[in-house]
Amino acid sequence: MKNCLVVDDSRVIRRIARHILESLGIRVTEACDGLDAINQCHKAPHDVVLLDWNMPVMSGMEFLQQLPTVDFPRPKVIFCTTESSPGHIRAAMEAGADEYVMKPFDRDTLESKLQLVGII
Repeated sequence: MKNCLVVDDSRVIRRIARHILESLGIRVTEACDGLDAINQCHKAPHDVVLLDWNMPVMSGMEFLQQLPTVDFPRPKVIFCTTESSPGHIRAAMEAGADEYVMKPFDRDTLESKLQLVGII
């Protein structure tokens, strides 16, 4: 079973993502900000990270900068954010994101992104 770390400061978004991911047969853990996510990535491997951009403590971009310090294989990273400008998308991809999905998202959209990065 694949596992996903959902990183978002919104409990509602984490709950929606959990519901969708679990319906796709993916195990889910959650983090409320980038620092919490980095700490979790140091403790256990993840196949994919669903990552918000704007969060307190450590942003999604800061998380991507810290991700290479993790001892486990690098997970696929799907940015999941309201930031929709081409500049934001380009910056995320250049920083190491594998895919990008806009909020709000639905099951079909998230499933297609997971297929694109090879998780399902």
